[in-house]
Amino acid sequence: MIGLFYRLVKPLLFRLDPETAHQVVLAMLSAWPVSEPPAAPRELNTRAFGLEFTNPVGLAAGMDKDAVAPAAWQALGFGFAELGTITPRPQAGTSRPRIWRLPGQRALINQLGFPSKGMEAVGRRIEEVRAKGLKLRLGINVGPNKDTPASRVASDYAMLARGLGAIADFMVINLSSPNTPGLRAFQSPQRLREIRAALDEPRPSTLRYAIKLSPDIDPGELGAICDTIVELGFAGIVATNTTLARTEVGIAWEQAGGLSGRPLQERSRDLVRAIRRRIGAQVPIVGVGGIASANDAYRHIRAGASLVELYTGLIYEGPALAASINAGLVALLRRDGFRSISDAVGVDA
Repeated sequence: MIGLFYRLVKPLLFRLDPETAHQVVLAMLSAWPVSEPPAAPRELNTRAFGLEFTNPVGLAAGMDKDAVAPAAWQALGFGFAELGTITPRPQAGTSRPRIWRLPGQRALINQLGFPSKGMEAVGRRIEEVRAKGLKLRLGINVGPNKDTPASRVASDYAMLARGLGAIADFMVINLSSPNTPGLRAFQSPQRLREIRAALDEPRPSTLRYAIKLSPDIDPGELGAICDTIVELGFAGIVATNTTLARTEVGIAWEQAGGLSGRPLQERSRDLVRAIRRRIGAQVPIVGVGGIASANDAYRHIRAGASLVELYTGLIYEGPALAASINAGLVALLRRDGFRSISDAVGVDA
């Protein structure tokens, strides 16, 4: 029913500025009451970050930056949601317009720059919905404020971990947004060590941290970055953020900002596969980039992703997408003789 409703209203939404349309949809979803999550087929139950997930399909960061609609994501069949990016202090982000649709390519370009209500306000919202009985696994995606000097970025992450760690199932350290100047430099081994040291001050942290990487990493640097992530005991890798590439992914429009959606799909999947080959089977990878169908998700999983996430696909396909992907994954697993989704992880890597 919700899929039919979205098909009816989508033409109207697409007449609006993309960010306005996004806000309208979130406002509607925010009214969703907390209810029992839909039952998931046993084949889709999986384990990552030392946690049980009812299914591997999650909401990607950026869709619900301020934790407006977690109850809706649970009701719509997501196995988890990555909320954020959340910054220590409130900030407005860049000026509008800052999101552009590329309908022919099923893509978006965003130049949002981490607009956030801030750690305290978003934390309160998450606590309130948890108190109402929300069961959905939550990943909390965090980033520094734009005016934080490079010397204090690691301290921002530590502050966010202290403030939000108690309400997160896992935390995603966003080092790869292309819209925060200098942030991608923190993907280096040296900077990763600085961040880990800050997170572990004054004592080693037991919170599950994943590192979110860029799809634009130099292949010659990827191995050292992955080795450092594993060495430092980070719990996983989210691959990938949006890309600055244009002609390399078949896009002629040079609008600045991060590109997401279908053009990113192969670039993201290739990186998932390369990371899986480098780090082996033990560390989970969350695959993100261009997923808009069960087959897209399945190919990411076979490339090495333990979990997958959606954002741009929701804009074009609608809120029934997670449930549709889950149903399709069951059919694909049975077709290929797998007893569970875990059995398919990395078989093409």
